[in-house]
Amino acid sequence: PHPVLGDVKVRQAIAYCTNRPELIASVYPFIPKEQQAAQLMDTMIPSIHWANYSGAEVVKYPFDLAKAQGLLDAAGWKAATPTAIRQNDKKETLSLKFTSTNAAFRQTWGAVFEAQMKKCGIEILRLHTPSGWFFGSTTGLRRRDFELGAFAWVGQTDPSGRTLYSCTQIPTAETAWEGQNYMGWCNKAASDAISSANNTLLREDRKKFYKIVQIEFSKDMVSLPVFQRAEGNSATKDLKNFKPSTTEYYTWNAYEWELAGGRDSIVLGFTQEPASMYSIVESAAVQRIVSTLLGRSWTQVDYDYQPDQLTKLSTIESGLAKNNDVEVKEGDAVLDADGNPTDSKGELLKLAAGMKVQNSKGDVVTVKAGDKITMKQLVVTYQFVKGNKWSNGSPVVKADFELGYKQDCDKKSGATTFNTCNSIQKVDFTSDNEYTVTYKPGYQSPTYFLNPIGFYPSQQVIQSEKFKGKKLAEVPAESWATLPEIAETPLSTGPYIIKKWDRAKSITLEANPNFYKGAPKIKKVTVVFIADTNQAVAQLLTGAVDALGAETLGAGNEVKLVLDAKDKLQTQIKASGTWEHIDFNLNVP
Repeated sequence: PHPVLGDVKVRQAIAYCTNRPELIASVYPFIPKEQQAAQLMDTMIPSIHWANYSGAEVVKYPFDLAKAQGLLDAAGWKAATPTAIRQNDKKETLSLKFTSTNAAFRQTWGAVFEAQMKKCGIEILRLHTPSGWFFGSTTGLRRRDFELGAFAWVGQTDPSGRTLYSCTQIPTAETAWEGQNYMGWCNKAASDAISSANNTLLREDRKKFYKIVQIEFSKDMVSLPVFQRAEGNSATKDLKNFKPSTTEYYTWNAYEWELAGGRDSIVLGFTQEPASMYSIVESAAVQRIVSTLLGRSWTQVDYDYQPDQLTKLSTIESGLAKNNDVEVKEGDAVLDADGNPTDSKGELLKLAAGMKVQNSKGDVVTVKAGDKITMKQLVVTYQFVKGNKWSNGSPVVKADFELGYKQDCDKKSGATTFNTCNSIQKVDFTSDNEYTVTYKPGYQSPTYFLNPIGFYPSQQVIQSEKFKGKKLAEVPAESWATLPEIAETPLSTGPYIIKKWDRAKSITLEANPNFYKGAPKIKKVTVVFIADTNQAVAQLLTGAVDALGAETLGAGNEVKLVLDAKDKLQTQIKASGTWEHIDFNLNVP
């Protein structure tokens, strides 16, 4: 155990000694105070998240210098004078190494944190390292080479968290440094709860388990949430229904946008250009922002999920999913207790002696030779809106979903992961707008209700040279990434269609007359590519660009410029899903 941080009173004292509003103000001085207050967190789950629990059992750590000093006194760290660095009975100095990246952002708030700790009699030795070392595969965090470690996690709609807070996920030399529990925190109640939360499908039950984790997390003070980073989205005041979300791309509701004065054309600014519209090989934010205009099955606004082209989420509660008990025997394909469908070489897992699996009661058991084990098996039906059409007017049909399954699960498609495909036992395509997936026993993903299979226009006739005259379903999987009909101008089921892509300059989209919710009021969307954020902001201020999203605007000093332009711009600053925190290493580095 760490001789200083192994004492919970010291960790709690550091938390009380940290004036987090002051840290926020040091890096976001231009953001209104009420907005800064919204960036504070009490647990590892943001306050507006469905899984957040902030009841009385959660220990809160407001800035309280007297309480911090009292805890340090009780821990045996005494100050000879009010301004002296504390020492223990052995005359050892209360000195801790603070390690983070060398980003200017962290150097700024790190310096303020250092000054705050000095007032409590704690000496902070700041070490700002290159991110390549701090986040390296054999250095920094991965080797738990820190005492206080400051970095960020990205919060998600599904809170997950097993690799971060489970006792089995502590990286050590003995475990070949696997896992992300860099604190070395092993609290049995929290560890069991985080495992259960990720192997339980009913939301109300999951909330109960996450409540336990948050209570124990706050009580033990193993990681101090410093603040959620801010992010800014800005648009002309003429744009109605501009509703950026923390967990969704700002174009998610573009079909609702309207421009005052009868304008029907809008310009969006990006500082990065997508490489392709083929989503399984390109995942950059700018690609996703454009792809949301082309159609999607669901959205995730404000840390929750909503159906879009799905009629409803396929939950157990909605009646579209069942979690059956099935008996499995040696040689059957299953998922292990950690939810893995394959081994390290990508081979499908078969039930075998020595394997750890989760039985139907939720217990993790080790398989013995010849065992027959009862496990859970999900059977889920996914329903899509009826009468959905492609932008060329042809209907979405069963063959389009069948092609989606065939293509996205083809090892030659260019996809980087096939875990979901490998978790599927079979798919029954039952109609033009519905299919049922039977997952392998042991598959208990908390996001099972989101459709795992998309759809492509199987009957689309290819016009580009190499496969001219063929239908899309006849094009080999390995050729899709270079096919213009897929990579540049794919057909759409969303509110807009890509009409032209002028590389390095712009993408032009037009309203889709066949969109199932009706053609949007803004008839033309132009995405322009701008060299850097400063130029993008300049064009927004002059009116050459109508909107900049968080991926372009960020939350640096440029935000102050758009905030000051209240007469012409609407700027929304939100607490993002990315949150800065300080981990306490409970063991000697």
